[in-house]
Amino acid sequence: MKKLTMHQKKRREGYAFILPGFIYMVAILGYPLVYNVILSFRNVNVKTFASHKDVWVGFQNYVDLFKNPTFRLILKNTFVFTFWCLLIQFTIGFLFALYFSKKFTFAGPIRGMILVGYMMPMSVTALLGKNMFDKSSGVINDLLMKLNLIHAPVDWLLQPGSAMAAVIAMNCWVGIPFNMLLLTSGLTGISTDVMESAEVDGANSWQRFWKITVPLLKPAIMAVLMLGFIYTFKAFDLMFIMTNGGPLNSTDVLGTYAYNLSFKQYEFSKGSATAMVLFAILFVIGLFYLKLVSSEDD
Repeated sequence: MKKLTMHQKKRREGYAFILPGFIYMVAILGYPLVYNVILSFRNVNVKTFASHKDVWVGFQNYVDLFKNPTFRLILKNTFVFTFWCLLIQFTIGFLFALYFSKKFTFAGPIRGMILVGYMMPMSVTALLGKNMFDKSSGVINDLLMKLNLIHAPVDWLLQPGSAMAAVIAMNCWVGIPFNMLLLTSGLTGISTDVMESAEVDGANSWQRFWKITVPLLKPAIMAVLMLGFIYTFKAFDLMFIMTNGGPLNSTDVLGTYAYNLSFKQYEFSKGSATAMVLFAILFVIGLFYLKLVSSEDD
């Protein structure tokens, strides 16, 4: 028997260490994903689920989805929700990161208080938002009326435009601390020597920001935007608890629509097809991000 080299032994040890995690991932994530793909190509509903009389329909479920005006509205809602959440939470999170990267009294405690929103479970945040935007007892109406910005309570969660604005606001409340935390970590990695050298060379604050801070922070910015897109695009519990997708599907997103198709309308195959559309979009975005990262490393 050929004697293994030290490198081969180390390599086998590495495989042995990752094998349990790989088996776990295949069992917990791999099988449901494959089953969901197969289910999306069949016709499984409440009538055929128990009798096993479902038939293979190919891409028909996907064709039916994209022909459905409700699905197209929900796809649009998902992108609109994701765009505004990313824009708001990244902008404010970046400003907070720049501000709290400076050393001043109580910077740490204040930054810790801001992170409370990110540490709370999304279900708790959704319940909080539902109460805050309530027409009769919500603090939002009470505050706006005291400031004379409105003269009568607004039913925020029962009007399409304001309902979407409400869920965006609550999602940003969670996302801003997350953006701030990651961007602050990136800022701390920028050497002060580089900034001091640029200042000596005559660069003003604006030039130092655009020519030094932003380029050096680019990997952190890309990571924040990528993770933010994934977390936001697959949103479910926030809408499910705050508005249940209403009114008139105005806050329905792909996650809630897939749930409603599968567990309320019992159209299991169409629910699986919706989930696969969600997965496909995130998969493409993930590949795009990996390509950007690899091109940066070259």
